[in-house]
Amino acid sequence: QVELVESGGGLVQAGGSLRLSCAASGIVFGFNDVDWYRQAPGKQRELVATITTISSTKYADSVKGRFAISRDSVKNTVYLQMNNLKPEDTGVYYCRTTRSGKNYWGQGTQVTVSS
Repeated sequence: QVELVESGGGLVQAGGSLRLSCAASGIVFGFNDVDWYRQAPGKQRELVATITTISSTKYADSVKGRFAISRDSVKNTVYLQMNNLKPEDTGVYYCRTTRSGKNYWGQGTQVTVSS
């Protein structure tokens, strides 16, 4: 059974940093692409960052240069380092992976950036 567990969210002032973690069980992250999404209140969930099986990375334009996605294969965990946070980064952050055409999501972690 696949389980993804996010952690590391919290309340931070604008300009601050947070590092989110997504720990997996029942699936090996190195064999699947992993995404971070976020959902702000009243808005659709949006893709923030992706790390592929060959460790290439992609980012939404709104976070390029501020966020960095990485993977620790030993810990089977994917991270999202978020720097220079802005109030518009506020939302619930989710990690997602896909295997055999099925999507797996974590429960989400709340990030709140105060101005």
